[in-house]
Amino acid sequence: MYSKISFLLVTFLFLLTACAPAATPTGVVTPEEGDAGTGATPVIRVFTHDSFDVSEEVVNEFQNANNVEVQFLAGGDTGSALNRLILAKDNPPADVFYGVDNTFLGRALAEDIFQPYESPMLAEIPDQFELDPQFRALPVDYGDVCLNYDIQYFTENNLELPASLEDLTLPAYRGLLVVQNPATSSPGLAFLLATIANFGDPGYLDYWADLAANEVKVVSDWETAYYTEFTRWGGAYPLVVSYGSSPPAEVIFAEEPIDAPPTGAIVAEGTCFRQIEFVGILRGAQNVELAQKWVDFMLSTTFQEDMPLKMFVFPVNENARLDETFEKFLAIPDQPAQLDLGLINENRERWIQEWTETVLR
Repeated sequence: MYSKISFLLVTFLFLLTACAPAATPTGVVTPEEGDAGTGATPVIRVFTHDSFDVSEEVVNEFQNANNVEVQFLAGGDTGSALNRLILAKDNPPADVFYGVDNTFLGRALAEDIFQPYESPMLAEIPDQFELDPQFRALPVDYGDVCLNYDIQYFTENNLELPASLEDLTLPAYRGLLVVQNPATSSPGLAFLLATIANFGDPGYLDYWADLAANEVKVVSDWETAYYTEFTRWGGAYPLVVSYGSSPPAEVIFAEEPIDAPPTGAIVAEGTCFRQIEFVGILRGAQNVELAQKWVDFMLSTTFQEDMPLKMFVFPVNENARLDETFEKFLAIPDQPAQLDLGLINENRERWIQEWTETVLR
């Protein structure tokens, strides 16, 4: 068994649903608490979601190399942080914003909060992660929201794993799946988008009606789904919406050493939704040159190799190396579900509302 506390402190919650700011070298503060720094040393302010975390030595490397102080401002979950920056775009509270993902990127670009910057580090990042051709938002990391399963449950019950999203509506899986509400949970929203990519609009509503008839369990957040309802931790549901990184995390953060994860991730075609997180320089930034250097640093192998064990997201820089436990146990989908940024931006709220009316009412 591994420590729930350790896992919660580092897991991405893809990990955009954390409620408290993670500790960082200079301290994460709210925008209202920020100050202008020490005076003699230039300050660069980085606005983030609350799940941001980075090693002290990594930030110190950047600070020492550039004679600068990095100040992190926690803005809430991704949606809340973006809303705050949109409202303050004429007088931004920071130079850089990290953490907007592809479920909200379309809105960020439509609101024109970023200024273009074509970092030379993009040469080390595959084109598949670069979703903005104008280089306003640059990819930093990715993670896959996938179905996780309790290996022991499926073995003891001689039950085959579902091979597709369609399989989840079969009688064999009645009352076995717990998901998160997409109105309150990032992985819940990602899973909803995966179903829309698979079944179309409005076909996804028929699919969710079938899931509801098959006794799917809906909870508000990832923590409740994983640590309360999932059979791995004493619950009644052996299938849970979580992350492709969850099984290796079970090994890395086990309280007692284990040789293999007790859980697995289903990565069949279309069953996972890939979340990509971006960084951008805000329009009106006070320290554009330093902001560019910080963006370059976030895309460098130094920063990229630090992320997996801090936030459980994965590097986009193809030269960054993963911990060998990730290399051994991580399952990455070859064909994750995808949706156009503009389509998500135009329909996100309607999809959530229709889902709510179909599943919860």
